[in-house]
Amino acid sequence: MAAKEHVEEIRRTKFSIGGEPNPLTEDLHQAVKNLSAELYAKDVHFLMELIQNAEDNEYPEGVDPSLEFVITSKDITNTGAPATLLVFNNEKGFSRKNVESICSVGRSTKKGLRKRGYIGEKGIGFKSVFLITSQPYIFSNGYKIRFNEKPCQQCNVGYIVPEWVEDSTLSAIQRVYGSSNALPTTTLVLPLKSEKVKPVKDQLSSIHPEVLLFLAKIKRLSVREDNEDPKLNTVSAISISSEKNFVTIKSMDAESYTLHLTADVSGNEDDTECGYYMWKQRFPVKKENKVDVRSEVEEWVITLAFPNGKRLKRGASMPGIYSFLPTETVTNFPFIIQADFLLASSRENILWDNKWNQGILDCVPVAFLNSFTSLIKSSETAPISSLPNQFRFLPVKESSHAKLNQVRDAIKAKIMNETIVPC
Repeated sequence: MAAKEHVEEIRRTKFSIGGEPNPLTEDLHQAVKNLSAELYAKDVHFLMELIQNAEDNEYPEGVDPSLEFVITSKDITNTGAPATLLVFNNEKGFSRKNVESICSVGRSTKKGLRKRGYIGEKGIGFKSVFLITSQPYIFSNGYKIRFNEKPCQQCNVGYIVPEWVEDSTLSAIQRVYGSSNALPTTTLVLPLKSEKVKPVKDQLSSIHPEVLLFLAKIKRLSVREDNEDPKLNTVSAISISSEKNFVTIKSMDAESYTLHLTADVSGNEDDTECGYYMWKQRFPVKKENKVDVRSEVEEWVITLAFPNGKRLKRGASMPGIYSFLPTETVTNFPFIIQADFLLASSRENILWDNKWNQGILDCVPVAFLNSFTSLIKSSETAPISSLPNQFRFLPVKESSHAKLNQVRDAIKAKIMNETIVPC
């Protein structure tokens, strides 16, 4: 069935548009109203939701998965928008199932797939775009659809009713993207609400160069502004790429490798490259730390990243804890902790009193000891003068979080029991 026919079928059978009345439409309307209330009650970081979605997408073989954000002052959709955000992703593209999922409430195609590396979970995902736009458009695999936060006149349901759009928008997108380049498979077009233009520009300008550190698929991410007069650009452009180098150690439960990040930031004269020594270790989830939202997960995967040189940064932000994407937690540790932490809905912090997260934090000292020992051993053939370089990774400074100071104390105790520290 062609994409347009599929959309018409959804409108007819699910929303009773031009078909038999659906007695469940009122329930659907109520569910959508609840979604709307939840969306606005949570301070959702829409940009992180979109990056998360792109990481969870499927990609063709031989393609470097990439995500591009372009903000323009052009009203691409002719809807009176003061600015438009375009999101380009070279994924495989929307399937029938994806489209049906996006036209539903709380029906994700990623549920129960945590063990396969999917990082999305909150059931918000794409719908987070309604925080910044009232009419999001999707162009993917032949689908040309838009949604509207206002209830549809024919079925009284908003947010999830797809509407087919014509091709004129595509030619305007092509002009912004560059006429010599073929458009990626999936393009989101988000005409911005007037009060959201500045917040969106601020979020785009604050994307951290280390955002790709712990993403398994996305290898390139870029942000730029497109204006007729470049002098009017206020968004700080950035282009980030990651490259994984050789694996040095691999065993049943741990591996180490180096990761190289390159970030080209407009107007930034700081370091634009940094290598990171990565230590990735698996730990069985203890029974006392099990939680319902992770019931299918049987092991924690903890990754520690040790910057070899000056960390890449943008502004004052130096995230210390990642849950695939950066949180706003500053640890004061000279290394970065990544794990499948449960987060507050705003992604700012991990849930400190959650037993799942406590189980992860209890494993960090063991992961640190193993990674630190490995680092020291890898330097055995190097001159003794190089050793102080490795010892800079010891967490000497206190943290502002009590739980992290417990991690620091446990690391200290374990290191003191080893013979690697010179006395």
